[in-house]
Amino acid sequence: MAEPVLLDDRPDERHVLRRAAPHLRPHRRALITAVVVGLADSAALVAVAPLVGRATDALDHHDRTGLLVAAGALVALAVVQLGLARSGELLLAKAGENVVRSLRERSVANLASAPLRFLESHRTGELLRRTTGEVAALAAFVRMHLRNLVSATATLVFTLCVLFFYSWQLALVQLVVFVPPALLAMRWFQRDASAAFGGKATAEATVAATFTETLAVREALQTAGGLPGWMRRFGRENAVAVTAARRAVRVENRIDLVSLIEGVALVALLLFGGWQASRGDISIGTVVTFVLASRNLFDSFSDLSQLVGHVQTARTGLARLLDLLAATERVKPAAPAAGSAADLPVRGELRCEGVEYGYQDGTRVLSDVSLAFPAGDRVGVVGETGSGKTTLSKLLCGLYAPDRGTVTFAGADLRELSEAELRRRVVLVPQEVRMVTGTVARNLELVHSAPDRAAMERAVRELGLEDWLRDLGGLDAEVGVRGERLSAGERQIVGLLRAALADPAVLVLDEATADIDPVTAARLEHALDGMSEDRTLIVIAHRPATIARLPRVIRLEQGRVAGRMACGS
Repeated sequence: MAEPVLLDDRPDERHVLRRAAPHLRPHRRALITAVVVGLADSAALVAVAPLVGRATDALDHHDRTGLLVAAGALVALAVVQLGLARSGELLLAKAGENVVRSLRERSVANLASAPLRFLESHRTGELLRRTTGEVAALAAFVRMHLRNLVSATATLVFTLCVLFFYSWQLALVQLVVFVPPALLAMRWFQRDASAAFGGKATAEATVAATFTETLAVREALQTAGGLPGWMRRFGRENAVAVTAARRAVRVENRIDLVSLIEGVALVALLLFGGWQASRGDISIGTVVTFVLASRNLFDSFSDLSQLVGHVQTARTGLARLLDLLAATERVKPAAPAAGSAADLPVRGELRCEGVEYGYQDGTRVLSDVSLAFPAGDRVGVVGETGSGKTTLSKLLCGLYAPDRGTVTFAGADLRELSEAELRRRVVLVPQEVRMVTGTVARNLELVHSAPDRAAMERAVRELGLEDWLRDLGGLDAEVGVRGERLSAGERQIVGLLRAALADPAVLVLDEATADIDPVTAARLEHALDGMSEDRTLIVIAHRPATIARLPRVIRLEQGRVAGRMACGS
């Protein structure tokens, strides 16, 4: 049995930028431009300290001309730096937002085309967290912190260059007193940061998944009295999330030690610099330059230390998002071979040969199932609960790929067909039809043919559903949030109308008349009779009245074909 690809709760965060490179490549020109402007902005900021130092020396030597030149250069530099800062901020934010947007679109597109088996192997809340929460966190990082990260890093590097240019002795004092203790503090942070922030993200994803499931089963919880027990579970998971968040805060607070180290380094600079100036080894302007440049150094390091937590959060989120993208790329169906659907007829035989299928826990659902459905065939599939009927319906529609055997349409393996070609041939109407908020017409548009109102009205007439639609309020009738204003049977009718608009060669209905009232079931069965005779109709049902309308019936027992029988027309 082929195991589905599973997402890692804590994906590997090493080389995350290297893994993100393919997603950055389309935006490299904008990113490079933004970074270059940001570097120029940092260089202008760092140049202030040498200019003030030169002005100090000019003042000390009563050099009025030198003082005026330095002052004029400072004014010009301030104007240039202001323009560079604004431009760099806008360029980097725009480039970063474009990257985030492409990641969001890629993740949604991958999930939309991922096999059903992959989606069913993960909690909906976990997938929702990765495609919305992680992307939102990345977007916030781009808007609020990315420019500061680039600016602080560049300022730090440029400042070190200035310090060594003016006095390598003072620069060494600064580095020896400040850098090792600061790096130890950062190392202390880094040691537990990955586990702390990864644990926080995982705990928050678990809470989001449970909350999503709470909304899905809220009616069952209320009617069965299971809400208190469920809330205790939610409370335990929420407590874990709070504990993980507190741990992340404690780890992030370790970087505050850098402020104390800065003060010690500044005192050492003043003492050693003053001693060198008193001996005449360096000028007063050099000491002033070092003091100002050291403030840049400290501020940059402080900014970086404050940004480390945000960087780690963004890194964790990016790793989780890249894990999702990589996993969905691995399970994405292979592109169909050129010409694989070129000679495929509009109508044809649907056949499964030696099909076997099992789930992740080792449960074998179908074993050695071989069935043929000629074009225009009308057949019912019956069996006890757990016999494999629903799984068979998803295999026949290409939503699942068999572990062994093949499912073909007109001789072509469903796995070799593109999604568009497959949906033109085979469509499933599930027991629970999914709806979107809006009108009936909005829900009927959710087919590949993008039908207009005339096509919708024609489908309603062909299926004999004019009275039903009129009583409902017409195509512009609101269905409510996810179709809550419609009954289960009415949603099934909408699903059948979608299928009619898609005009597939094979229509599979999985328990379409289950759990609906007899009047609606009769209307649905009458609509089925109105479908074109050359369309293959496979109906999975329990209702005797539904089965009796079909020429033949296939029975499944424990995942095997137990028998075939003729039935009434």
